Amino acid sequence: MKDSVKAYYGQELQGSHDLKTNACCTDAQMPQRLRKALANVHDEVMARYYGCGLVAPDLLQGMRILDLGSGSGRDCYALAQMVGESGYVLGVDMTEEQLAVANRHLDWHRERFGYARSNVEFRLGHIEQLDMLGLEDESFDIIVSNCVINLSPDKEAVLREAYRLLKPGGELYFSDVYADRRVPQALLEDPVLYGECLSGALYWNDFQNLAKKVGFADPRLVEDRPITIDNADIEQKIGHIGFWSATYRLFKLEGLEPACEDYGQAVVYKGGIEGSEESFLLDGHHLIQKGKMFLVCGNTYRMLNETRFRDYFDFYGSWQTHFGIFDDCGSSTPFGEGEAGDGGSGGGSCC
Repeated sequence: MKDSVKAYYGQELQGSHDLKTNACCTDAQMPQRLRKALANVHDEVMARYYGCGLVAPDLLQGMRILDLGSGSGRDCYALAQMVGESGYVLGVDMTEEQLAVANRHLDWHRERFGYARSNVEFRLGHIEQLDMLGLEDESFDIIVSNCVINLSPDKEAVLREAYRLLKPGGELYFSDVYADRRVPQALLEDPVLYGECLSGALYWNDFQNLAKKVGFADPRLVEDRPITIDNADIEQKIGHIGFWSATYRLFKLEGLEPACEDYGQAVVYKGGIEGSEESFLLDGHHLIQKGKMFLVCGNTYRMLNETRFRDYFDFYGSWQTHFGIFDDCGSSTPFGEGEAGDGGSGGGSCC
């Protein structure tokens, strides 16, 4: 299947117009800061983009970022502007044709950004074999990926390597395609369905359990949208399965609890993060308005207190008294539960 994917993305697809479904297409809506960054990306790089989401979280200045399945380099070149000249972005991809496009425009982007030297690098490799690239443990602040992990035959290895490479308090922030049930083996073996990011999609609950198994104890869903196939032949094969494009963030924090436990804690967002001046979006249940006391569970408290976001919040409460679990925390399908940032119950509770 690796060879099939390489051929599909390196030879059969010559541009986004060759895709047969909309699974590998990003929603047109995106924040202004990302639109501005993408306006500085070379046309050829943009034309060979096959992502399904946005992988640019807040507060990236000076960060070291690893992009898994970087393709032609679109996201890497966008992130290179956000980390600044003091930051670093490494893209890893297994498709030589895609890497050739990315490497062809290194100097063009360096000059476009006004940098004395490029802060972007690309390497040929497999995202489930990052240990073969000589990357040091805990050497990246953030790892991103855009509609690629579903193409890997060993998703556990990808997540395990990401956990190894992240610094404590770092995060895996990535978009991918998920299914509402397990995809049958016969469909997994269809090269078109696999290449279109459908049949390789994990059942959402299998993904969450796999993430927890390798150390990411509390996966947070940032945003999601249903995928429409819009292709009669493919719909006939796989249309009985529901697919979603979703962005998750997984923090490397040891000792996170498996549920949202209430310790009577709260945070206040002080503002100051570019692009999030009036509110900060942690995930789909946590849109934290500037200056407003916001109740949080113990895990959310730590995600803000033990990461790069700490200086932008005031923290209240301790770990001395446990009040049980937040009532709205459940285990039903996470997708389509409401608009991101509804704040949960009453607009101010954790979940």
